[in-house]
Amino acid sequence: MTNEGRGTAAAPAGRPWFMANELLAFAVELAALIALGRWGFLTGDGTADRLLLGLGTPAVAIAVWWMFAAPRARFRPPLAGVLLVKAVVLGGGVYAVHAVGHPVAAVFFAVVVVVNTGLAETFRRRAPHSAVEAA
Repeated sequence: MTNEGRGTAAAPAGRPWFMANELLAFAVELAALIALGRWGFLTGDGTADRLLLGLGTPAVAIAVWWMFAAPRARFRPPLAGVLLVKAVVLGGGVYAVHAVGHPVAAVFFAVVVVVNTGLAETFRRRAPHSAVEAA
């Protein structure tokens, strides 16, 4: 299923802010996964726990994201469901940054997550420009 079939618009030509925000969204998602992995490797009691948490937590986050929040997700819940998945995964990344001892960075990351996600969902749900407007 394409994005258009889900009520989302492709990146309109001449909208560099859209693409810049999409790139930032990708960077935020990667940062959340890295933070979850780092948290896992630093949290476990023993080597087995650290490996399980360090590799398993990001793996579960990737699987949930792929199934429900990715642009070509296997299952596409309504907007509230997508935002819930994003809140859990990205919020987990924010928590992980805080839990490993970086509260100021966690607050900064949280602000970036909220602003970026809000802009991304707004941009993605705007109606596509007509051919007349694009010409």
